[in-house]
Amino acid sequence: MLRVHFTSEDLARVRVAPGPDFLWEVANSVQTLQRRDGDRVFGAWRSWARPRLSASCRLLSPLLPPHGYSPDFLTPTSGDRSTLQASVDTLLRTPRPRLRADLTLLAASRRLPGWAGSLAGGDGAALRELGRAVHTYHLEALAPFWGRIRAHIDADRMLRARALLDGGTEGLLSGLGPQIRWRPPVLEVSYPVGQELHLRGRGLTLQPSFFCWPTPFTLADEELPPVLGYPIEHAEGWAGPRTGGHSGAGADALGPLLGHTRAAVLRGACTGCSTVELARRLGVTHPAISQHLQVLRAAGLVTTVRRAGRSLHVATEAGRALIDSPEHAP
Repeated sequence: MLRVHFTSEDLARVRVAPGPDFLWEVANSVQTLQRRDGDRVFGAWRSWARPRLSASCRLLSPLLPPHGYSPDFLTPTSGDRSTLQASVDTLLRTPRPRLRADLTLLAASRRLPGWAGSLAGGDGAALRELGRAVHTYHLEALAPFWGRIRAHIDADRMLRARALLDGGTEGLLSGLGPQIRWRPPVLEVSYPVGQELHLRGRGLTLQPSFFCWPTPFTLADEELPPVLGYPIEHAEGWAGPRTGGHSGAGADALGPLLGHTRAAVLRGACTGCSTVELARRLGVTHPAISQHLQVLRAAGLVTTVRRAGRSLHVATEAGRALIDSPEHAP
């Protein structure tokens, strides 16, 4: 079990990350790709991704085993991480002592390939090769789904915002899922090893993660900026093709969107709404709202996530762009 110890100052410094973290999703997905459980959620993606990965991507697997410790330096919590390139640049600037300490700890539990010694020594060529592997893996395994990944995490952030509005910080911490229990002043997390994390006034960043499985995660080094990643809910069939073979909102997919009611449904989904809320707000029956949402989902403009018996409909990046577009504004 992981036990996260809060002070009153820490409760005022809890935040939810603004979106998916590129390197956490790379790390978690490499681990998930090597696992056999979670097939209902990740089986289709595994079957799609495995044949497409080039040899350079296999550089990551020894560093990110499916169970046990993974090096903290692969998922930095400071520095610029606003883009994939910025995240990789931050990774490549890891100080040599951190590289050596993390890889020595990893080597204590498993045999590492010979090039890991060069990486631990801060060899520039080894670091650049690692950076290329991260870029290539993201391009091949994650980029085709990145819009869906972001939409799911946006939906989860809206759920967290509602929990915060309804119950304050304690409501937020209490609603993170069955693997996380808030017993003030300690957050107890189902975890494969025993670990105590004392925040000491630094606060805590909550990082929703699409590929986190099956338990939440944190960093091994307590001195690093505190972060707690947690699994999110996934829409059924998220890895399957869009209707008509579109991965986004193409011209053919947008054809059925004409009409004031459907545009209003899409606008409502920009802030996250349930079917009941949309029906009440627009004065439309529940079945009619469901039909509009079905078309919007098929066009890649809305995603739907379910938690605790509730469905939340959230506009994707493409959906928000359509609403913001002068040519398509309702």
